[in-house]
Amino acid sequence: MSTLALLVVLLLALVLPLYLGALGYVVLRHPRFAQPLTVCGTWAPTLVALLALVVALR
Repeated sequence: MSTLALLVVLLLALVLPLYLGALGYVVLRHPRFAQPLTVCGTWAPTLVALLALVVALR
């Protein structure tokens, strides 16, 4: 795997838990945001699919 691909995977692996934690915190503190943030959070499966594609193409 190239160095650039490893860097991208590492950055995505670091950003995803931070993003999900921030979403969880906002929903916990402000329950009225649960529906809009759930819709925004649907990009997570897409990110996982992209990571799987990068790993498969290495």
